[in-house]
Amino acid sequence: MVKVIASSLRKGNVVEHDDGKLYIVLVAENIHPGKGNSVTKVDMRRISDGVKVAASWRTVEMVEKADVDERAYQFLYHDGEGYHFMEPTTYEQIAVSEDVVGDQAAYLTDGMEVYIRTFDGVALSIELPQRVSLEIVETEPVVKGQTASSSFKPATLNNGVKTMVPPHIGVGTKVVVMTADGSYVERAKD
Repeated sequence: MVKVIASSLRKGNVVEHDDGKLYIVLVAENIHPGKGNSVTKVDMRRISDGVKVAASWRTVEMVEKADVDERAYQFLYHDGEGYHFMEPTTYEQIAVSEDVVGDQAAYLTDGMEVYIRTFDGVALSIELPQRVSLEIVETEPVVKGQTASSSFKPATLNNGVKTMVPPHIGVGTKVVVMTADGSYVERAKD
């Protein structure tokens, strides 16, 4: 355990709270009001049982932060136990539960490299690449003359996620989307 200033807490950090238990930070926000002390508000999940709690500290307060191992893993497969990943240098495998992976599961593809944070061998959080290339499987037909329009149309990607794309993008086109929210970035270059 290391003491850190509360304002330095970020998503994925593991901290020890007042009850002596370990929590993973889900959201950390520094609030600077016009008057009074600045505050760090944090939403956390207790590692032992998954209970979510909210806490706040003055930004200058010291908080106990656990040393978390963060390494690159390759996605292998999904089954009843969860999502299975392999550490590429040691070939060590880890199973990550569905509640840790969450909505990001839709973007996992065979062999994808992700970063997994673990504490005492237990997976705490997973970080996917920021952008992935996916194919459009369903959208409205392309309308001639709408290439410069600023409007977007709904589309379904080959992983089932719905997004908004420019009108000139048709079915079968590969596009780059953000894994954080599924938003369209650009047409894929590959």
